[in-house]
Amino acid sequence: MPIIVHEDKHLFEIQTARTSYVFGVNEKGILQHLYWGETIAAHDCAHRLRSRSHSSFDAEVERECEEFSFWGGVGYSEPSLKAQFSDQVRDLKMVFEGYRIEKDKGLECLILILKDAFYNLKVHLYYRIIPELDLIERYAEAVNTGEDDIVLESFQSAAWTMPYMLQSRMTHVAGSWAGEYQLRETVLSEGKKIIESRRGFTGPHANPWFAMDDGSAAESVGEVWFGALGWSGNWKIVAEKTIFEHVRVTGGIHDFDSQWMLRSGESFVTPVFVGGYSSSGFGGMSRTLHRYQREYILPTEAKRKVLYNSWEATTFDVHAGEQIELAKKAAKMGVERFVVDDGWFGKRNSDRAGLGDWDVNPDKFPSGLDALIREVNDLGMDFGIWVEPESVNPDSELYRNHPDWVYHFPTRTGTQLRNQLVLNLAMPEVKQYIIDFMTRLLSSHPIAFIKWDMNRTITEPGLQGFPQEQQREIWIRHVQSLYDIWAELRAKFPNVEFETCAGGGARIDFGMLRFADQAWPSDNTDAFDRLRIQEGFTYVYSPQIMMCWVTDSPNGMNGRKLPLSFRFHSAMTGALGIGGNLREWADSEIGEAAVHITSYKEIRHLVQVGKQYRLSSLRHSKLAAVQYVNDDHTDSVVFVFLHAQQFGRHSQLKLQGLAGGMVYDVEGLSKETVQLHGSTLMKAGIPLNMRGDFDSVMIRIKAREGTHE
Repeated sequence: MPIIVHEDKHLFEIQTARTSYVFGVNEKGILQHLYWGETIAAHDCAHRLRSRSHSSFDAEVERECEEFSFWGGVGYSEPSLKAQFSDQVRDLKMVFEGYRIEKDKGLECLILILKDAFYNLKVHLYYRIIPELDLIERYAEAVNTGEDDIVLESFQSAAWTMPYMLQSRMTHVAGSWAGEYQLRETVLSEGKKIIESRRGFTGPHANPWFAMDDGSAAESVGEVWFGALGWSGNWKIVAEKTIFEHVRVTGGIHDFDSQWMLRSGESFVTPVFVGGYSSSGFGGMSRTLHRYQREYILPTEAKRKVLYNSWEATTFDVHAGEQIELAKKAAKMGVERFVVDDGWFGKRNSDRAGLGDWDVNPDKFPSGLDALIREVNDLGMDFGIWVEPESVNPDSELYRNHPDWVYHFPTRTGTQLRNQLVLNLAMPEVKQYIIDFMTRLLSSHPIAFIKWDMNRTITEPGLQGFPQEQQREIWIRHVQSLYDIWAELRAKFPNVEFETCAGGGARIDFGMLRFADQAWPSDNTDAFDRLRIQEGFTYVYSPQIMMCWVTDSPNGMNGRKLPLSFRFHSAMTGALGIGGNLREWADSEIGEAAVHITSYKEIRHLVQVGKQYRLSSLRHSKLAAVQYVNDDHTDSVVFVFLHAQQFGRHSQLKLQGLAGGMVYDVEGLSKETVQLHGSTLMKAGIPLNMRGDFDSVMIRIKAREGTHE
């Protein structure tokens, strides 16, 4: 059993395939964390379960290692729960009442029950175990069992206590629009390191994920502890190191400008904060999280289709005839899905008007949208379309009819970003409006794919229609309504695939990915910049969901000129898309693109559901290299990218994930196929004959029949 309770020692033990997670109830009734790492004899930790005092100023040092910190008494570290009762008391004294073990979504789940010593507040702490992946999903539930309201001022999902390390290094990502998912490393000193979003969605400037090691872990070696939060609104993760060398990572819904009114008989459940341990470095961590998404998070298992999106070709100047012209060229290349982006609806000729009026523009589609869809389907492709349901232009019929439907303060003029405002999704009528127009759109037209965008952070967060004491619930209610909308649409239209997009990669997390099939990591489509963005992205998120486009050269953002092969190879490391203006591509480029797309379809199963190994990074080398391998080590593909060759020198590359005793046919190193053992490929490596600037190569590796480990 993955959950073992040593009642005589007051210990709880969670065992996964390769790890132990141990905590207990000490003599003061405090839930005290004891161990997390490779498998041990958990009952040996019983002697650690005791209180510890340093002085009258640090009277309960063990509270720095609490499994879940309740604010009150002698507790000064980052709280997991801070509440206020109806008599204005802001002190929690939670008493451990017991536990139960049950099945939750088919998984073993340990549930701890605590109750305040005086007030009618109960808290349930959940530990849902995924043994084969060495993962624990943690979340918490607050229940008001009395008649008086309780204000939840901060309610986090979990607190992860790290083992003692001489040095604690935190890895995370930072970024901005067009530069998301940049890897960062921070050695923690005493104090707090906070990553967060206060913008209303997950945000491009940070992502709710962390990894911790002792400074020695690398891509393929070392111990790594990690966690990822599934919440698509305001969030924070706090890594706190105390003067007594304790390190704990607390995460959940952001408490800034936020609270939740817990009425009589109601409960509130936090989002899931999954945590895990890898003994095989950051690569082992990533492969675990990729598999976790495929098996436990994503709504479908379908491999992502090769798509074409017409945005960069036409922007808002969308007309049926030009779209058909683009569709014909896309079909000739072997594209499987054609997507019309912004500009197809209302009076949408720029970003200044029309957003919110979701009727097909008759001037742009004189024969209706279905005529274009039939053309696309006849060309052998399915059809997708872009929407941005959460926002509205003031210059729109929707806003003119319902100016009160946006977030606003009565005495303030709303800030316009991208000439738009944000709809108040917490209002039932707004929520229903979005469900209704999306239902009409998908019921009236044979649409197979929706790209759901959100290009506006939340400002002036006035929650119209709600009483004063609930105004700060806006940040939570928006996300809850968003999830409800997506859940209803997915239930109504199970065969429609959805992509999450938000001003680039600003709403990607394990909460959103329970509804979205794929994600848009960045509006930056420069193939060289994308290598760094995609590297950081895959530390957490699967290549299967990572949409990567091939666009024009020179690139519209930075003017960089790159070979078409480099642009395709970069995009082929995720879910392949094309976004260039095909009307300006030469026939030779269309033909070359068709060859690359055919090659991608042959290796798509490896890229999207295989095991990924990051072999080399542009952060440390002139080369970027990434490899994908199937489960039985018989099939693999490697992509290598050279930034700039210097002094006429060439490089070597060692592969990973193969079977040492197998013999492989290797294509791409030269004009001839060569046969090499897996041990040679992984230990001695392969020579790379790459030259000049921005060279790239795809290397195909297949086990020869009759060879074995």
